[in-house]
Amino acid sequence: MIPPHAAPSAPRFFQLRCALAYGAPLGVNGVILPYLPIWLEGLALTEVEIGIVLAMQLLLRLLAAPVSGYVADRLPERTMVLAWSGGLTLLTALVMFFTHGFWPALLIVSIQAAVFAPYAPIVESIAVTGVRRWGFQYGSMRVWGSIAFMGFALLAGELRGIWGINTIPGMMAAGFLLTIAAAFVTPRLGRAPVGPSADKALSPSSLKRFDLHVLMIGASLAQAAHGMFYTFGTIHWQQVGFSSGSIGVLWSAAIVAEVTVFFAAGWLARKVPAWTLMRIGCAVAMVRWTLFPMPLGFWGYLVLQFTHAFTFAFVHIGLQHRLVESVNEEQESSMQGAYVFYNGVFLALSTVLSGFLYRQFGPESYVVMSGLSLLALAIIALAARLQPQRPGAGGWTSEPS
Repeated sequence: MIPPHAAPSAPRFFQLRCALAYGAPLGVNGVILPYLPIWLEGLALTEVEIGIVLAMQLLLRLLAAPVSGYVADRLPERTMVLAWSGGLTLLTALVMFFTHGFWPALLIVSIQAAVFAPYAPIVESIAVTGVRRWGFQYGSMRVWGSIAFMGFALLAGELRGIWGINTIPGMMAAGFLLTIAAAFVTPRLGRAPVGPSADKALSPSSLKRFDLHVLMIGASLAQAAHGMFYTFGTIHWQQVGFSSGSIGVLWSAAIVAEVTVFFAAGWLARKVPAWTLMRIGCAVAMVRWTLFPMPLGFWGYLVLQFTHAFTFAFVHIGLQHRLVESVNEEQESSMQGAYVFYNGVFLALSTVLSGFLYRQFGPESYVVMSGLSLLALAIIALAARLQPQRPGAGGWTSEPS
């Protein structure tokens, strides 16, 4: 991580406010990821139709995120986008109560994805600005988003068992209401200063660096390897006889592991290079998705869910630390939007592919996600090779990889 730049003092309670800003949108994701496929299944959609709806959700998100990031970097205040995003997504959640059939579901989920897309990347850019300017710990802010995810996932699982699938849009509406409130709590930082970088190692044209785009593609492929699990994990566990409460516990176990890593993110950043974190994450993912189709029982799946600490959190933290080291502040929202774009492209493709594969081969098709993790590992290794040279003792050397 680069040393904090000279800057005005941080807004009061910066880390607490960022933690709240993370908690609202990621809490909603604690309902969307595990239970939106169940809501779609409750509308009598087929596996392929579920895959198409979820892929369109990702496609609209990836189209909207870079545009909104570009706009946010040019507004007097980035948080202006957040209140609009929260309000519009609340309306879409309310419409879900009256939605039936494939085409209405496709339309409302797509609109919701497009208007919700800006929220998390803008919060991420504000938190990363705090890391860059004042040396705050990224993990201590981001971890509360994971805790909110876990809480919403557990609560939605329990309430769905009582009140049925209408619990899902109800919980989403409550979460989107919180995003409106969080928009007014999020720290205001104004426009990022534009000019020569305080760190000479940073290029003024970070968005044009080929190695960073290769890195984001590799990290996005690693996250896309979760596509089949996000789409059919809950459905698979229902089919093997797990209760709603047990499924909520399994989702929460992954988040507990993720939370643990985020709490330790500062220590990890000092002890383990970002490149190594991402490589470990991809390697563990190959094992996770190879084992997932096996009849592991509740306790076996519980253990396997803890590997989410590596397959998601290690890759995410490694990438964010590389971006902090490499990207100028005035391009932060744009770069986060670009990462959401890559993430969305590959996760959408993975989700569509998962729909067809799961219908044809069932859980055995998780082996394809293992192959995707291997490809991600290779591309991240390529990005490490492509990073530009920097001045070093005795000449020009690559950054540690």
